[in-house]
Amino acid sequence: MSAPTILAIDQGTSSSRAIIFSKTGEALAIRQKELSLHYPQNGWVEQNPDDIWNDTLEVCRAVIESGGEQAAAIAAIGITNQRETTILWDRKTGKPVYNAIVWQDRRTAEKCKQLKESGHEPLIRERTGLLLDPYFSATKISWILDNIDGARSRAQKGDLAFGTVNTWLLWNLTGGKIHATDATNAARTMLFNIRTQQWDPDLLGIFDIPPQILPEVKDNIADFRQSLPALLGRTISIGGMAGDQHAALAGQACFEKGMVKATYGTGCFALMNIGQEFRESQNRLLTTPAYRINGKTTYAIEGSIFSAGTAIQWLRDGLGLLENAAESENMASAVADNNGVYFVPAFTGLGAPYWNPHARAMISGLTRESNASHIVRAALEAQGFQTRDLMKAMEADTGFDANVIRADGGLTANHFVCQFIADMIDKPLEIPENTETTAWGAACLAGLQAGIFQDFEDIKKRWRCHREYTPQLDTESQEILYEGWQKAVARCVL
Repeated sequence: MSAPTILAIDQGTSSSRAIIFSKTGEALAIRQKELSLHYPQNGWVEQNPDDIWNDTLEVCRAVIESGGEQAAAIAAIGITNQRETTILWDRKTGKPVYNAIVWQDRRTAEKCKQLKESGHEPLIRERTGLLLDPYFSATKISWILDNIDGARSRAQKGDLAFGTVNTWLLWNLTGGKIHATDATNAARTMLFNIRTQQWDPDLLGIFDIPPQILPEVKDNIADFRQSLPALLGRTISIGGMAGDQHAALAGQACFEKGMVKATYGTGCFALMNIGQEFRESQNRLLTTPAYRINGKTTYAIEGSIFSAGTAIQWLRDGLGLLENAAESENMASAVADNNGVYFVPAFTGLGAPYWNPHARAMISGLTRESNASHIVRAALEAQGFQTRDLMKAMEADTGFDANVIRADGGLTANHFVCQFIADMIDKPLEIPENTETTAWGAACLAGLQAGIFQDFEDIKKRWRCHREYTPQLDTESQEILYEGWQKAVARCVL
């Protein structure tokens, strides 16, 4: 008999992935399929919920078919997902009533502004740890209820179900037998009180959302039932679930207070473990559950950057400056410096610590000497500047001086980016051997539920550093560069 393995489902903004992991964290088989984004209007971002489910099922079946004995030994499924993306569907038919509204969508910016002006943000911050922003699910739900014919009356009758992507996948995996989410995803809706760990009636009232549509909230390690046998060839227990950034925190083994992980993918998201005491950010960051296990919540402070890898994609697809993203490293290194060029990638507004949904991307400092390499370098440098923004705010909020950052995500394959981040935060940046940290985190949660792992210490022993970047830039140069970034952002948010 093969040793037990774990199937991780990693449903992200740009792709759906399935990975079979060994107990040691080795990715034994991987399948991936790109997922389309739709932009029906300026600032609107949508996906087809049926594509999300069908693509996920397709990659799961493909990885099982290719996995041989390792696939036959799958003992559990862990699910991780793009957060805040909002789906409503009919409980009887399982059909979505509208496209999934993606976390990047800004159509409810005006609604959020009105709610702020009405004085609702302090209560929302106190109970959810979040800022009042279109990023989160609540105003997305309200928009669907108010703009799709019959949706509100159907919701009030209990005919509709709401879920973020994890809930949608779980519903389909179990054939509609379970309508549930986990604490980390519930916390991103702006409807969940993360102090009491309950859906909050006052918040539901503010956003005019009927409680009948909400899923049950479970721990991150829990019995989420079993997949239907017809889907994956047999029933498999689903034992772990977490939003992608929380799963990455677990995958990076950041189980101690003050430890930080940063994921550089479509966006960039940094989380610092702050322990079991809730702290409300004083620096426009977010407080969020890191994980909830056996009913006990460990919290994190989070900084969210909306555009990281998307900036490089835009240079490739929008401007044609690159044939592929990998070229960006050589182009950035081909010039001595940025020549005064700064790129603020606010394509869908600015996230932490600015939280300005009306800001838009801007390239500044262009002169006749500027060339394509300066623009590419500025886009990569933006990741270091944005990370410094977050780390300054995190350390001011918590009093913790993080001595190292553990980083993952597609951009960490770029040596220029990693070195510049280390230079700008003036701290070492560690890249793990296991680059699939988000999926691995989901696998760890499911593995704990299945008894494959004993405890966090068991998981910590499996984390290994592949490469460490140490700061190389002197303090004066750091400050000059960062001052230029701050001026560029100030122009962007006018």
